[in-house]
Amino acid sequence: MQTILGAGGTIGKLLAAELPKYTDKVRLVSRNPHKVNDNDELITADLTLPGSVDRAVKGSDVVYLTLGFDYNLKVWQKRWPALMKETIDACIAHNARLVFFDNVYVYDENEIPHMTEDSKINPPSHKGAVRKEISEMLLSAVRDGKLNALIARCADYYGTESKTSLVFQMMVKNLAAGRSAMWFMSSSKVHSFTYVPDAARATALLGNTADAFGQVWHLPTDSTRITIEEFVKMIAGELNVSLRIRVLPLFIIRMLGLFMPVMKEMPEMIYQDDRDYFFDSSKFVKRFGIKPTYYKDGIKEMCATYYSYAHRPAA
Repeated sequence: MQTILGAGGTIGKLLAAELPKYTDKVRLVSRNPHKVNDNDELITADLTLPGSVDRAVKGSDVVYLTLGFDYNLKVWQKRWPALMKETIDACIAHNARLVFFDNVYVYDENEIPHMTEDSKINPPSHKGAVRKEISEMLLSAVRDGKLNALIARCADYYGTESKTSLVFQMMVKNLAAGRSAMWFMSSSKVHSFTYVPDAARATALLGNTADAFGQVWHLPTDSTRITIEEFVKMIAGELNVSLRIRVLPLFIIRMLGLFMPVMKEMPEMIYQDDRDYFFDSSKFVKRFGIKPTYYKDGIKEMCATYYSYAHRPAA
């Protein structure tokens, strides 16, 4: 049995579609789970309630923690440490391996121009401090020999499946509607993006590779050093619209935060956008010999799928 905690999100759904390559028993756990594969086992659960994680994990061989809480610092501080502790305890109790789907918030701001699995851990943000706390909980249990686990880290991601992503909301939808794509601080900085189907495939592979455990892995991401402007230009080309970009400076982001809760959370994370942001996944590529999707191919697929969805006749 392989179980996904947080199966209702983008990664959870795509991961569920990948797991039948490795197992005929997939369990999907969320507040409102839906089958991805015909034989999926569904468990409806609020994983913030005591005992819910243990019940969801029982009988599992591999557990994938892909849950995402609201992008709110207070929610993260309250929910993440408690959830990680319960997940670790449940995996230890039921002898299950754990795969934690993580982001790059733990890294020192000076590492952002070239992030590897060995980059210095020193988060400059409060949200990063939460991620550091929970990743250290996991790694400490691994070092103590109590838990068999790994961390799979992902850069900012893109793909039509990720309709809540910044790329989809601020670039694709705006350009398709004849508006300017938007980004933060600068359009001339290098910025890596992980193609979300690649992330899901790689996470499933890692979870089913015995010698991958006990390590941190960067999920496969195109190694091309592409700027935000170049990335948006590719999107505009596939959508057959003019290239238009509006860069949001910090004072505008702060102003928007007065009316938009998600923007209120952004200022402490701006250090990821005022400099180059390069995500190095060469460790994964060398180990598995699997190359990530090139930006031009991922963007072409994303835009084609977007138009197919957007122009679908109403039921």
